[in-house]
Order: sequence, then structure tokens, then C-alpha cells
Amino acid sequence: MKIAIVSDSHFKVDYLKEAIEFLKKENCEYLIHAGDICTVDSLEVLKNSNLKYIAVFGNNDRDLFQFSQDYNIKKEPYYFKIEDKSFKLMHLPMHLTPDTDVIIFGHTHEFSCQYINKKLFLNPGEICAREKEFVECVKLEINANEYIITRFFRKIDEDNFMKEEIKYEQ
Repeated sequence: MKIAIVSDSHFKVDYLKEAIEFLKKENCEYLIHAGDICTVDSLEVLKNSNLKYIAVFGNNDRDLFQFSQDYNIKKEPYYFKIEDKSFKLMHLPMHLTPDTDVIIFGHTHEFSCQYINKKLFLNPGEICAREKEFVECVKLEINANEYIITRFFRKIDEDNFMKEEIKYEQ
């Protein structure tokens, strides 16, 4: 299974759309947004991605609460399953307890990935290129015996995404 993971798009709707289209070309079947979506236009991008998606509210998403029924956006922490894997999704890294297989968070605008005691902790970094001049997104591939995390990033003044890959045996 391949999952597109993004966070902290803020008001950069074009960057979000570009990253999702790129991840779709990487054969992602699912899409997760870890909050700070900020605009209804960005919610429309998620909805129109033609991927099964889930998102959580970030600390800058108060204006979006009224749209929770129209879009698949939840309060944090949000627990769910995809196939046989359990996930916890949040924006603020305040619930980092290892109570699911995969723990996804945002807010820090920094990519991070750790595999501790058979639990994967993952922050995809930032779409918005606010803290640094990179647009970042992640593809999480879950196979029977391994996690493959591919961090994609591109400078805002360049066209092509570069990548880093991390593998963990389950």
C-alpha cells in the first residue's frame, strides 16, 4: 500500500495541488493531511484528488470547523485503520504515545522519521515552504515486512522533486 502524506500547506494551494499530483504519479492510493490546511480551496484539492483521504484540523484551521461535514477532516488525535495497519493522525505533536502502528503529525514544519519499538513516527515536513525554501511531501509504502519512507522535496524556484529514502524492517 502506498500513502501520500502532507502537512502544513497553509495558504499555498498551488504547492499542495502540485505535491498531490506528483504523489499520485508515484501510485499513492491514499492521502493524509496532518493539518494547517487553512483554506476551503485546499480542502477542495483534497476532495478532488480522487484519492481516499483523511485530514485533521491544525492550530490554524479554526475557520474550517464549519466544513467538517463536507470534507473528511477530523479533530485530533484521530485514530483509523488502512487495511491491517492502525494509524494515529494529529497536527500538534502532543499525543506521541506509541498506541498505533503509525503515528503521523505536523506543526513543526520539519521532516522527521523514527522507528521505535516497531512504531513508526512520521512528520512529512511542510508544503508551504515557510520555514525553508522547500516544498516537502512523503510517500509511505507499507509492505509485508518493511516500511519505505520516501521524502520528496523541491526548491520553490525549481521544477523537479529530489528524494531521500528510508527503510525500516517491520
